[in-house]
Amino acid sequence: MSKSRDVQVSYITEHTRVFRSRTWDRLKFEIEYGLEKGTTANSFLIESDKTILINPPGESFTEIFLQALQDRIDPQSIDYLILSHVNLNRCTTIKSLLNIAPQLTLICSNPGAITLQNTLTDLPLNLKIIKTEENLNIGQGHDLEFIPTPIPRWPDELCIYDPKTQILYTDKLFGAHVCGDQVLDEGWTIYQEDRRYYFDCVMAPSARQVITALNKLSTKEAKIYATGHGPLVRYGLKELTRAYLEWSENQQKQELSVALIYASAYGNTATLAQAIALGITKAGVRVESLNAEIASPEDIKTAVTQAEGFIFGSPTLGGHPPTQIQTALGITLATASKNKLTGVFGSYGWSGEAIDILEGKLRDGGYRFGIDTIRVKFKPTEVVLKSCEEAGTDFAQALKKQLKASKPKPSVNASLADRTQQALGRVVGSLCVVTTVNGEVKGGMLASWVSQATFNPPGLTIAVAKERAIESLLYSGSVFVLNVLEQGKHLGLMKHFLKPFAPGEDRFEGVDMAIAPNGCPILQDALAYVECTVSQRLECGDHWLIYAIAQTGKVFNTEGLTAVHHRQSGNHY
Repeated sequence: MSKSRDVQVSYITEHTRVFRSRTWDRLKFEIEYGLEKGTTANSFLIESDKTILINPPGESFTEIFLQALQDRIDPQSIDYLILSHVNLNRCTTIKSLLNIAPQLTLICSNPGAITLQNTLTDLPLNLKIIKTEENLNIGQGHDLEFIPTPIPRWPDELCIYDPKTQILYTDKLFGAHVCGDQVLDEGWTIYQEDRRYYFDCVMAPSARQVITALNKLSTKEAKIYATGHGPLVRYGLKELTRAYLEWSENQQKQELSVALIYASAYGNTATLAQAIALGITKAGVRVESLNAEIASPEDIKTAVTQAEGFIFGSPTLGGHPPTQIQTALGITLATASKNKLTGVFGSYGWSGEAIDILEGKLRDGGYRFGIDTIRVKFKPTEVVLKSCEEAGTDFAQALKKQLKASKPKPSVNASLADRTQQALGRVVGSLCVVTTVNGEVKGGMLASWVSQATFNPPGLTIAVAKERAIESLLYSGSVFVLNVLEQGKHLGLMKHFLKPFAPGEDRFEGVDMAIAPNGCPILQDALAYVECTVSQRLECGDHWLIYAIAQTGKVFNTEGLTAVHHRQSGNHY
């Protein structure tokens, strides 16, 4: 039985408290919550000559947050409400807060102010709009500095620096979706996987803007990153900052890129965009994410000109795409060459004509589609988001295939010279099928880079390519079954799991299987199986090395031999 939601309150400096609204369960089906470790929505209260509240949580926590706040301070004594970003979810709490504290001055960026004015139409709003880097002196040395750090998903993003405490309020940057009792990141290495996953899901599609933000923030001598989610960063601050820069720069170095252009009325299309972007980036292709609501015509023109492919995402408003998407499409049709791959996705409530309009115009324009058009009614489910991720990977692989076909074939001498690859290819491995289930999402993969790694505890390693669909289901704590194939009986299963699967296609249709106690499929035609739990992941070039502990297993045929995969070269499977 999971714990109830609550609010953990703690002083982090003399005048500054954090209110951590906590849920121990997965908060939403958005991919960034995919590790299912719960999350915290972090809000902050600074009490000086003026009193400041920073970033109230979304509607999931409205009641318990306001109660925790009122237990500690009279809301009518708060002078300013600072909003690092504004969305519909947070507006629910803001409205409730204004009902009990109407004196509040709301501080946000201009895009944030527009969202507030369009959403809270029945309330008088006292707004202070931050347009450039500005200061707000609230006394006793707390001269707060506002730093605009917009990214496509959150164009209104603001960071805040307090030079008195040397706390940098980073909101979306440096976060992680983890719920626990630790307020700070003592033993920070235990959060490395969570922070990397969060970066890959949330920040990687905006790597260019993240680098710009990091450069702006580098002038602030911060001792603590007061993040929007998860433990605050103190002990691993330097290492995490370096990692963010390295991860972002690695994205920018990719040879191929995709322009992902979208608008989102209620957040659903943005959620789809996030899943598609994850699939693209994990396949080693850079994403240039553009929110059509704020991107300039020049930005769109540059992105579609420089990218090898582009994908449009749109909601349907009044039977049409939003005006900004229509404008972006017009720029693209007039600018992008016809040899670029394209794709279309979108969410809708009742009809979805915008998706058909975009697809029709791009097909009429002579563009080839790298993926099937994605149509999602209302909010996307966990299964839908996994399908979108797989579609993104398929799109990236299609771009790679197109690039490879355009390059001249290596000369005979160059091929003969690569003796190292030929020798490496003589390293053999057993043929296995990895099967796993996470909620409603299933995964299966043929694997031959498998090896026992430890005696005590009994452990093994599996190398999984970053672009594999199953990769995002194999994080620490995940369970799977390793099905060892039998020589002479392996061809059917090998062919089945080698075939290309469409996004969302059931990997196990027509396969004779049972279900293991850990919930994962056991292939009945296998020689043996081992139930495993992922213990660690190690990033190794274009693969993740998964180390797992064997929990239990069984041999079906004690006379059978393990099927072995023989290769001619070390540069392919």
